[in-house]
Amino acid sequence: MTQTSEKSPLLPTDDAARALAQKLMRQSQTAALATLDETGLPFISLVGCACLEDGSPLLLVSHLAQHTKHMLARSAVSLLFSDIGKGDPLAHPRLSVSGRAALIPHDSAERVHARQLYLDSHPKAQLYIDFGDFVLVKISPDHAALNGGFGRAYQLTPGDLSSNAIA
Repeated sequence: MTQTSEKSPLLPTDDAARALAQKLMRQSQTAALATLDETGLPFISLVGCACLEDGSPLLLVSHLAQHTKHMLARSAVSLLFSDIGKGDPLAHPRLSVSGRAALIPHDSAERVHARQLYLDSHPKAQLYIDFGDFVLVKISPDHAALNGGFGRAYQLTPGDLSSNAIA
């Protein structure tokens, strides 16, 4: 029996990969959000998003939405950010971020900052951000996977997503 040594398809994470991941997160106005429903099956929806300085995605969601109910029951989530342009969508960069969702309390100092940051990215949200059923959610990343295009795959840490990660 011959043993084969498989080379990892992952490249070492460098500043170019960090910059691309951060660009995808900070320039994307939306992301695909995967949550787990009450049966444990995945549920995917499209959400508006912004990004905190530490690399944590920020969502504004309604308590009426299924994905919010799912996040309240099970905090494990995943987001897909993409930069789809002309041509083959699989040739364009995309970033998957997995982590834990936590509601930002309405009466917290953290919400004041998060609210303004979200509105900077989504000015039209001013119309509904303060409605009683809307809440800001911070996603604390556990890990991320960047596909920078053909042959450019990276695993990233939460620290790689921070705006301070690049010297």
